[in-house]
This record gives sequence, C-alpha cells and structure tokens, in this order.
Amino acid sequence: MKYFFSFLISSLPLFTFSQEDSLTFIEEYPQVEDSLIVKETFQSTRIINGHSIETLRKGVLEFRVEHRFGDIAGNDGGVQTMYGFDNSSDIRIAFEYGITDKLMVGLGRSKGTGEPYRSLIDGFAKYRVFNQVKKGLPFSMAILGTSSFTYMKASTDLTQVSSFPKWEHRLAYSLQLNLAKKFGDKFSFALMPTLVHRNLVASDDDNTIFSLGSGLRLALNSKMAILVEYYHCFTNSAIRTTNYNSLGIAFEWITFGHNFTVNLTNSSGFGETQFITNTFDSWNKGQFRLGFCIGRKWEKE
Repeated sequence: MKYFFSFLISSLPLFTFSQEDSLTFIEEYPQVEDSLIVKETFQSTRIINGHSIETLRKGVLEFRVEHRFGDIAGNDGGVQTMYGFDNSSDIRIAFEYGITDKLMVGLGRSKGTGEPYRSLIDGFAKYRVFNQVKKGLPFSMAILGTSSFTYMKASTDLTQVSSFPKWEHRLAYSLQLNLAKKFGDKFSFALMPTLVHRNLVASDDDNTIFSLGSGLRLALNSKMAILVEYYHCFTNSAIRTTNYNSLGIAFEWITFGHNFTVNLTNSSGFGETQFITNTFDSWNKGQFRLGFCIGRKWEKE
C-alpha cells in the first residue's frame, strides 16, 4: 500500500488543480453544461489489456470478442506456427452494459492461458466519478472493481496453485483508480494505480500486488488511432523471477457501431487479475503475440 500513496503524492503535479478549482468543482459540477464536459478521452471502455476511463452510456449493451494468438517469434513462434496464427493463447467473449451514464457492469468468459488458470468467468463494475471540464476540472476519474473465478478441474498435484484446496482459492480480485486527461483533440493520457489480490498463489509469488498502469491514445484522424499501454508491478523481484510487466501497442479503427483494435502484447490472458500478475513472456525473447478485439454496441431507440 505504501506504493499507492507514494504514487498519489508524486502524481499531483500532473493532475493538479487549485483550491479555488476544487471549490468550483464541488459547488458547480452538478450544474456543468454538457457542452463543457470533455468527452471521448478514449474511444472504448478499454485501452488494450486494461480498462480506460470510459463507461457505456445508459441502456447501451456491448458484445465483445477478444482473441490472442501464439508467440510471433521466440522458441514457440516462427514459420512453423505461422508466426503464432496456429495457436490460440486465450479467447474471451463478454457482454457489458451501461446501467447509468456513469455506471457500467460486465460479465465474460475466457478460455484461460493455463498459467495457472483455465476456464475463467470474470465480472466487473466501473463507476465514472467525475469528468474533465473545459476551463475547470483538468482530468477525469473512475473507480473499477473486478473479480475472476476459475471452474477448471482441480489438479491432483497439491504443490500446484490449480489444486485449489478450498473453493475460495479459485477467486481473484482487483481494485483500480483510473485517472485520465485529454490534451486537445488528438492526445489522451491515463494513469491506473491497481491493486490485485489472489487468494492462493505459489510459494514464489505474492498474494497482493500493486501495479501502476499507464496508457496513451494518439488520434491519426477521426476514425483511427495508435494506443500504448504499460503496467509496472512493484513486487519483490527476488521471488517473482519468471514474471514480466505487461506492455502492448495497438491500432484502433472505429466504424459505425463497432470498435476494432489490433494489438501486439506480451500478455496472454485477459482482465486485470490475469495480465497484471500472470504475464510470463518477454518482448526481448520474441514472446509477443498478435491479438484483436471487436466490440459491437446496441442502443435503445
């Protein structure tokens, strides 16, 4: 937890606003005109692996399909696997819904990478606390809570995490504070301090891990953008010797009713409880893979 508070203190210069601005926000924000609210800091509820500041509007249902192929290079990549196209590291299908303009929920199922889990169900709730305001509040903030549950068959090897001595060992959770700012029409930046807790881990791991995520979006035009996302874990490197930090780059293409993202990342799994703590591949070893996400929205007439 000390890293969390250190982060909040160190990030104040970036997201600073004066006492006068604070009072203005508290007293006037509920009456802020819609035209003054900065919108579309990001175009999707996700950046690449992790969540963005955005929430679905009230009554909007989104169907998401996410896919990760195998390693492009390295020992498991190359021409023999068609640069990863022969393999599937993970697949996720999910439905997400906007309860209000500020609150959304989601439920998904993923294949799982097998390191250490397969057959995962995940759920989350995200609340948009406040929005960036022109000539006022300089950034947006959201709070995200997620959980995941694996229903895979328990291993008979009691030395493995997947042996699950108790049913609650199948659960993992994360809590995130999402801060984002839009600079002009083309550039957006986000910081995502995240706490992940897993009820059962191996002896060379930590149950609770703090990670500081960051992401950016650079618009190429009104429909296309470049995305970059990185999560740095603050852990004891002496025991987490086989883990790496998640890094991804992506190309985003927006069409009518759809959001399409093609990405390259060293992470195999989906969701904060998976990609933050269970990334075992390194870009330096060619252990990165192609992935994509297609989101289709339906809105009430």
